[in-house]
Amino acid sequence: MSTTDDRRRPGPPARLRGLPSRLLTQAAMHADRLTTEGLAREEAHKWHYAVLASLEEFGPASQAGLSRRTGIYRSDLVAVINELAGRGLVERAPDPVDRRRNVITMTDGGRAQLGKLDELIATLQADLLEPLSEPEREQFVGLLERLNDHHGKERQLWVDGSQAST
Repeated sequence: MSTTDDRRRPGPPARLRGLPSRLLTQAAMHADRLTTEGLAREEAHKWHYAVLASLEEFGPASQAGLSRRTGIYRSDLVAVINELAGRGLVERAPDPVDRRRNVITMTDGGRAQLGKLDELIATLQADLLEPLSEPEREQFVGLLERLNDHHGKERQLWVDGSQAST
């Protein structure tokens, strides 16, 4: 095959173009880049959002509990909590029941930041799924949830010795 033939047929071979694993990887890479760049404009990142969302939904939590809920390794979570505490978005205080551990609580500033990030995330999701109609978006999300639920049952992540489902 000559280089002329190569120019007439751009892109990957047909057997690669339709592989679900390849398509999911490409979509995931695009989604990650879109989300990372969007959050960076607000001086935030995915772990900030995950911690704030977890605290809003479940209330104050230990660092170990947040690690299990968010999938963030405990060692990485300490840095995330330090960043959020430094911005006044969360507070860290000794657990009144077990003084050896800390309880993380979201502040009013954290709730305000989460509200801004929720709006931003909604916009980013709309950008990501722009070519799909609303029914297609709902179907797509449902199918992804089914895939992740199925594979999450087969495989568990271990986070610093604690089991956490993905």
